[in-house]
Amino acid sequence: MSAETSPSDDNLQSRIAEAERRLEEAASLAAEAERRAEEEIRALEADLERERSEKEQALAAAEERLGEIESQVEAAEKRVEAAESRAASVEATVADELARARESAAQWLQEQLDALRREAEGR
Repeated sequence: MSAETSPSDDNLQSRIAEAERRLEEAASLAAEAERRAEEEIRALEADLERERSEKEQALAAAEERLGEIESQVEAAEKRVEAAESRAASVEATVADELARARESAAQWLQEQLDALRREAEGR
């Protein structure tokens, strides 16, 4: 065998070298794409966690506000009950006073009639 290489050997060697170079380039591109994909996944996971946290905070705030509103409603219902009770009491007092006024008016009229009768009898 001779130390010289034939043109077909040179051609084969250059094709192998070109294939190795393309393979290394493809591996490098694949590694870069994988790195970018991993970064994108981490960024998406961080966004998801941030969104989840914001939603949890918003839900907690809404639940707190709901509790405040329920307390306000309960207090308002108690005020309405108290006002209704006072109104019923006032209505009863007004009815009593009205009855007394009617009685007084009836008594006064009766006294006026009696006085007129006495006066008419005296003539």
